[in-house]
Amino acid sequence: MTDEEFREEIRAWLDASCPASLRTPATAAEEVWGGRKCVFPSEDARAWLQRCAEKGYTAPTWPTQYGGAGLSAARAAIFEQELRRLGCRRPLISFGVWMLGPVLLEFGSEDQRREHLPPIVRGEIRWCQGYSEPGAGSDLASLQTRAVRDGDEYVVDGAKVWTTHADKADMMFCLVRTGSGTSKHEGISFLLIDMAAPGVTTRPITLISGSSPFCETRFDGVRVPARNLVGQEHAGWTIAKRLLEHERSIISVMRDAAPEESETLEALAKRCLGEDEDGRIADPVLRDEVIRSNIDFLCNRLTLQRSRESAQAGRGPGPESSMFKLYGTELSKGRKDLRVRLAGYQGLGWEGEGFAASELQATRDWLRSRASSIEGGTSEIQLNIIAKRVLGLPD
Repeated sequence: MTDEEFREEIRAWLDASCPASLRTPATAAEEVWGGRKCVFPSEDARAWLQRCAEKGYTAPTWPTQYGGAGLSAARAAIFEQELRRLGCRRPLISFGVWMLGPVLLEFGSEDQRREHLPPIVRGEIRWCQGYSEPGAGSDLASLQTRAVRDGDEYVVDGAKVWTTHADKADMMFCLVRTGSGTSKHEGISFLLIDMAAPGVTTRPITLISGSSPFCETRFDGVRVPARNLVGQEHAGWTIAKRLLEHERSIISVMRDAAPEESETLEALAKRCLGEDEDGRIADPVLRDEVIRSNIDFLCNRLTLQRSRESAQAGRGPGPESSMFKLYGTELSKGRKDLRVRLAGYQGLGWEGEGFAASELQATRDWLRSRASSIEGGTSEIQLNIIAKRVLGLPD
């Protein structure tokens, strides 16, 4: 089958399989994360996930023996293009698909792949990430959550913070300290922890925007089977770095794949600030900012497309993912800041009568965007990685 024949086949399958109700952009409440605690927003959403999982399309490039579709990177890109062309919602939002799965395929044992990958594909298990700690954020290698071997188990004590959706997750992929060495990067291991195990507690953290997916997670004598160690004991830092490359790549891709803005910057400016006699935004300075922002947005999208084409050639994510994450973060922050300024006094609204709903959401989005420069590695850390690993600059 040629790629064009494959495209026609996928297009026909999507058209026949994706419910009409799921061909509009999803709100946060309509996203399907799966897991044991999942409440589907509709029966259509449940059916759409089941249909995609049966074909392996929730993880299209994963091998078929683990539940994936076994597609090449090129054909997975075709699937993604057709998904977006028809406006189909993603059947599953999953840290297991985006981050854990790829490192299990690279570093996990065969038993671990067969145990964990198929449930991820089917959306049966929801994963969260246990990296940052109250005293180890940007300096992640300073983490102090400790796992002590006791026979066939590890006993875990410590705390993680900013663990996204930890209160809704079934399992966590977690960095723990199992030993010491001449470097703080030594003695770190990569462990899979059941969030229902005795001694695991979570507490949501509310952000300034009024809501938050983030939590604080504590481990008090949590017993974890030793078979849940991924890779070699004390050698988890290599796995941790690899997973971060996948995380930063997916942050960039998902931001690029986000639904189109309900109102363009220029339309917002004309509505709130007026037009000149030629139908242009009246304020020439803001007009210039809108044009620059739109050009930057387009350039970023084209750069990400080049990166995806590189992946089609078999090259995995590398340190350049830090470039995409950094630039995408600053671009997103800038556009949300500009949207609030273009809204004028409406951009100051928080709640109550007198403010348009779209502007109230824009205010919250502007506040929430500040967290983008922290999550997935701070912008300062990304600059260090770019300097050392991309540009090859000396320490």
